[in-house]
Parts: sequence; C-alpha cells; structure tokens
Amino acid sequence: MRAIHIVTTRLSSCCFKPILLLDLVSVSSSPRKLSIPNRRFISAATKPDGGRSGSIVAPLVTQQEFQKIDVNPPKGTRDFPPEDMRLRNWLFNHFKEVSRLFGYEEIDFPVLETEALFIRKAGEEIRDQLYCFEDRGNRRVALRPELTPSLARLVIQKGKSVSLPLKWFAVGQCWRYERMTRGRRREHYQWNMDIIGVPEVTAEAELISSIVTFFKRVGITASDVGFKVSSRKVLQELLRKYGVPENLFGRVCIIIDKIEKIPVDEIKKELGLTGISEDASEQLLKVLSVKSLDDLEDSLGGAGEAIADLKNLFSLAEKFGYSEWIQFDASVVRGLAYYTGF
Repeated sequence: MRAIHIVTTRLSSCCFKPILLLDLVSVSSSPRKLSIPNRRFISAATKPDGGRSGSIVAPLVTQQEFQKIDVNPPKGTRDFPPEDMRLRNWLFNHFKEVSRLFGYEEIDFPVLETEALFIRKAGEEIRDQLYCFEDRGNRRVALRPELTPSLARLVIQKGKSVSLPLKWFAVGQCWRYERMTRGRRREHYQWNMDIIGVPEVTAEAELISSIVTFFKRVGITASDVGFKVSSRKVLQELLRKYGVPENLFGRVCIIIDKIEKIPVDEIKKELGLTGISEDASEQLLKVLSVKSLDDLEDSLGGAGEAIADLKNLFSLAEKFGYSEWIQFDASVVRGLAYYTGF
C-alpha cells in the first residue's frame, strides 16, 4: 500500500489542511530542433511628401545559417496538448467539486512571491530548490514551490476583515528545482484545502473525509493508499520531557523532517548543533519511530492532551467511516514548524 503523508494541521492555533501534490506524468518525446529559415523584413519610412517608402532590413543570419530552437519545454516541465488537457480538467474538476461539496471557497495567489516567505517556512536550504532571482527593483523573488506560505500570508493580510471560520481551497501550479524522479517533476500542481478558525479536531476529521471522498470518486481504495497522522502536541510534549527549550521547536521540526532523506547520524548531529544532548536526541528519535497510539501512551503516558486529541480523531474516523484509511506515525512532522494541531 502506498502511504500518503497527510499532515492536517492548525495555522496560528486554528488552521487545518491536508495537502495533495499532483504531478501528471507523460512520456517525453526525443529532443527536436525547430529551424527558423533566414528571413528578410520590410520596414516602412515616411517620405517628406507624406508618402511611404519601403526598405529591406538586413537578414538576421547569413544564407548558410539557421537559428535552431529546442521545441521541448524546459527540463522538468511539460506541455498539455488536448488529450492531456482533457485528463487534467477531469481531475481538477474532481478537486473543485469535492471542495465545494464540503463547503470550501476557491482562492488563488501570485505565482511569484518574495523569496523570504519560503525561507521563513523551510530554512535557508530551500533556496537551492527555488527558481529565484532578483527583479529590476532589487527585490529577491521566487516562483512558488508550494501554496501553503502564500495562504499564511493572505490570512495575515486579511486579519480581522474576514469572519471565521474560513474554508478555502486552491489548485495551483508550483515549481521546485530539485532532482527529478519517476512521477516527480520540477513543475507540479498542488491542491490545498484549509479550515481556519476551528480549534477542535472535527476540522481535521472533516478534511480527511474530504480526501477520502475524492479518492473514492476517482476509483482509489484504502488498499491503494493510506494516511499517516501525527500531532504537533506529541512533539511538544516530547521536547518538554527531555528538557528542550520551546524556542527550538521550529528548528527541531525542520531537522526531524529529514529523517527519510539523510542518515540518522546526520540527524543526531544536526540536533546536537541546536543544543540538544545526545541522550535526548536518542530518546526523541526512539519515540518518533513508534507507529501506534498504544506505544505512544507507554512513552508519554495516557493523560496528555496529545493522546486525548489523537484518540478523538481516530474515534471520529470510525464515525465518518474511513478508519481503515489512517494510521498513526509519530515521525510525520511536515508543516508542524508553522502549524499547530495535526
């Protein structure tokens, strides 16, 4: 079963979201060149008597030369001819129909954002994955690699001018400069659904239900994919237990998020650089490897708020009818540096 990492989390203590990344795969044709033959251009000038005269402009290239243009899109991107566009529209329509079925309103953001917005969320290392540059006003900007930071910016911008709760969704084109793998290009589309202003776990339960509804509509079952669920409160309780200062929470999240990307020894080394002791790092990583609520209770005790919220979520999953789709995984921390909740 392929696992889909779903972090339904709360922005500024009240925003929840699942994220679904989409990269439509197509078969690339072999490189082709477009030859543009030598051309002459006619320019017109005004005569003193008001008439027009034509003149021959010098050719762009010599008769023996051709300007060759690669007709393939830039590496990591793709075209959408009619047959692919029909498939994309079919899929995106399901995104939008499910969102509206659950009461969400559509929004969008600029494809170009300030570079600092993404560095604030993911750290300096994200710069290596950005299509970024300095514009003519000497401002550092970047093509958006995802939609979440733009959502946070818009919510802060609107402030008290909007009434809570908000239920917004977006389907946006994003770019991330990284090594391509099967089904993962540098250009992709992201479907976001966000609930802002509902502090209870009912919001997470509804969001997961909406994604399950989408999967069922397109013929995907629980035997094909699954949701891995964790909680910010779990990590907060762990850090308090091992004496890690609260102000290190964001940095610790970014490091732990690399668990499946770099060796464990490197994770420990980075945790050590934040001031966390070797023993605390060992214990922290041990607890984050648990895959069941029972094991988590043994580590944290059953009276904590994190355990109570997780039990409530799994109880709601039973009532919504999708309990077979989800499982607990304490190592899922994506987004917890800037969200609260699940």
